[in-house]
Amino acid sequence: MPLICIDRADDPRIAGFRDIRERDLTGREGLFVAEGEVVLNVLTSPSSLCRTRAVLLDEKRARGLSPVLDRLPDATPVYVAAPAVLDAIAGFHLHRGILALGEKPPARTLEACLATTGPKAVVLAVCGVGNHDNMGGLFRNAAAFGAGAVLLDERCCDPFYRKAIRVSVGAVLRTPMATGLDPVAMIEGLAAAGFSLLALTPGASEPLERVSRGGRVAIVLGPEGPGLSQTILDRCRPVGIPMSGGFDSLNVAVASGIALHHVTRQA
Repeated sequence: MPLICIDRADDPRIAGFRDIRERDLTGREGLFVAEGEVVLNVLTSPSSLCRTRAVLLDEKRARGLSPVLDRLPDATPVYVAAPAVLDAIAGFHLHRGILALGEKPPARTLEACLATTGPKAVVLAVCGVGNHDNMGGLFRNAAAFGAGAVLLDERCCDPFYRKAIRVSVGAVLRTPMATGLDPVAMIEGLAAAGFSLLALTPGASEPLERVSRGGRVAIVLGPEGPGLSQTILDRCRPVGIPMSGGFDSLNVAVASGIALHHVTRQA
């Protein structure tokens, strides 16, 4: 694949990569920035649900990435630049030296997302999680334990935020999802589709370890601190993860991993 050399940070061909942190906040109109070799590998893999629009590399990294770059369609531009130029484009020191501009997959409705899951599917249903590290962790766990989809309500942060993608080690790019959902409609839609609804909450009297797997299962998660609303809890089966020493809560991503392991190992 031919490489396109960039020697000026104001080159219009790489406008989509410019001032990354500022653009992270203002949005990219259906595009996202992927960072690092691991994430680029997922983005260009057959399992990716996203299309690569362009790649921008430290000129010293290009040769070592040839097997990954060879997966790209011929029309995909691959730009290379010296480290100083690359840093000027990004707006900060880019020690990994690897960026890609990708297109988000088409939006899916809840019904379309669930239609692709099987009779013993496990999904994550997430309400109000606004921390990008936690969001990335949720997707990483979903991929690790074979969840069929991740469903996000309207108060969740964007999983295609650069940091969330990086923390997920690219799982965001390959996991079926529906976003921007009304939380009550999401829960009711899952119930109508035959999913058992397990809501993780520290106040539950029933421990997760006593839950027996049967059929389709949705693990429902809320934000750290306030947790799930009573409206959601009333529509679910509340379960908790017992803890020691008076501690009463876990990081939401950690809790999801424990719950996914417990549920999926019974499949």
